[in-house]
Amino acid sequence: MAKVVIEQLVKIYPEKGGPGVRAVNSIDLTIEDREFMVLVGPSGCGKSTTLRMIAGLEEISGGTIRIDGRVINTVAPKDRDIAMVFQNYALYPHMSVRDNLAFGLKLRRFPAAEIDQRVREVALLLGIEPLLDRKPKALSGGQRQRVAVGRAIVRKPKVFLFDEPLSNLDAKLRVTTRTEISKLHARLGATMLYVTHDQVEAMTMGDRICVMKDGDIMQVAPPLELYRRPANLFVAGFIGSPPMNFLHGTIESAGAQLVFVERNTAAAPLRIALDERLSTRAAGRIGQPVVFGIRPEDVNDALTVSAPAPGTTAEVTIEVSEPMGAETYLYLHSGAHAFIARVRGGAAFDSTERLKVVFQLENAHLFDPLTERALS
Repeated sequence: MAKVVIEQLVKIYPEKGGPGVRAVNSIDLTIEDREFMVLVGPSGCGKSTTLRMIAGLEEISGGTIRIDGRVINTVAPKDRDIAMVFQNYALYPHMSVRDNLAFGLKLRRFPAAEIDQRVREVALLLGIEPLLDRKPKALSGGQRQRVAVGRAIVRKPKVFLFDEPLSNLDAKLRVTTRTEISKLHARLGATMLYVTHDQVEAMTMGDRICVMKDGDIMQVAPPLELYRRPANLFVAGFIGSPPMNFLHGTIESAGAQLVFVERNTAAAPLRIALDERLSTRAAGRIGQPVVFGIRPEDVNDALTVSAPAPGTTAEVTIEVSEPMGAETYLYLHSGAHAFIARVRGGAAFDSTERLKVVFQLENAHLFDPLTERALS
């Protein structure tokens, strides 16, 4: 397998009468040998363009890409020793599964005996042996996707590239197939770069995740680090489902304690007494605006918290209740902000009901509203 190093990578699409559209802005990224790296972000963030430049399907406007120490900027796609799995499978409809798997090896003039051996090994690995003589039209979506993955594996490339490979599958099959791909990575020990807009796929599959926005890299970190220590507002809001709640306000001093005070409300403002960790981060911002971030699972029904920290309880209005079985999503309103709580399942909640909630601050965050960076 191989290490992939991206340095100052730029992609500019020509624009008639203009400077061009920058799809990727001088990004730096290293995918370690045998690592499963996920590129995630909203549509238009540059993740697929980055992947296609690594594959050689898009011309590089600037910067360098190295695979296993070799600069591949001008190397033809077929000579980069990579394999790509596309969103639409790209199987040859007139060929059997066996011939689809073998096609790339035949083009490279592998001996017939080695082709047959590799095809059988991959079919066994992916559980598609009974399908070898079928045509793609006789396969389900999940089976076609496994064949597309198998066609990449059979070549034994240095790097595997996946471009939103689960987008065409239904929800249940997506869960099954992403598990299969994760197991496959563990078995092969391969270097894999996986592009998706689905943050659940990113969290469950990647060794590390690269979050992108508008052609820039926002943060690169292991999944739980992204979740627990987001570098900025975008990452905090993008990673997690439901997303992190953001309340805008200011930091005030209440004796020896610092307090977050919600702003822009006609009613009594929501006040949250900060713990020692958050107080340290907010020490130099008394009287200044901040964004208070807290995840839905850290907003709890006060009846379920035995000893809430002083100053962390507030009364809010329930706007919508969504029972999910094991848990319930409560869409709440403080008077100035709408936010979500994920609470115990089984209890009944009524719209417009007033509810006391507790803000558990162990995993709460403060952000600068101008730079959008997390305070540290």
